[in-house]
Amino acid sequence: MVVPPLLRAVIMGPPGSGKGTVSARIIKHFGVKHLSSGDLLRDNMQKKTEVGILAKSYIDQGQLIPDHIMTQLMLNELKGLDQYNWLLDGFPRTVAQAEALDKECHIDTVIDLDVPFETIKCRLTARWIHPASGRVYNLEFSPPKVQGIDDITGEPLVQRDDDKPETVSKRLQAYDAQTKPVLEYYRKKGVLKSFSGTETNKIWPHIYAFLQTKLPVVSQKDAANPR
Repeated sequence: MVVPPLLRAVIMGPPGSGKGTVSARIIKHFGVKHLSSGDLLRDNMQKKTEVGILAKSYIDQGQLIPDHIMTQLMLNELKGLDQYNWLLDGFPRTVAQAEALDKECHIDTVIDLDVPFETIKCRLTARWIHPASGRVYNLEFSPPKVQGIDDITGEPLVQRDDDKPETVSKRLQAYDAQTKPVLEYYRKKGVLKSFSGTETNKIWPHIYAFLQTKLPVVSQKDAANPR
């Protein structure tokens, strides 16, 4: 019996493109290990590791974390996953990071969520929260009963700074400038697979069908048409 090679995959997409939702479904249905650079950074900062303290010093100054720090952090973590299929999320973010990753392992699939920026702007700027409870409302598909007011307490809702239109525009521009070259890098290598659309539930069946050609399915329940 021939054992298929282990999957080495990356998921990419702008903030608000549904990466978290898609990643969770890939983990559930294909049993891959998911490594998120954001989660790993938060974990290291919380535990006050050497890398965590260093990373926090850049974040506190509003600076991007240098490539070599992110690369060291992710590659160290990947050493423990060499027996598993895995999916990287949030890394590589720059061509330098992609090149450093290539020296350690061969990436064979890059899933790109190609969601129009206008859709993302509508999606993110429609989000309002009740700070005390963390309840989240979305003006498009789960609005409060009274605009700007929490259903349960009657207290005012607020919009997170991250979700304000001007911030969303800046985040999308930064993603575009930083990540376009990475997508191009993987496109030239012939491993980029883009999935276009405006709704995660409509994009997902195509991603599912694509991954079925590479991996055995571990959970078929609600697979192609999740609620």
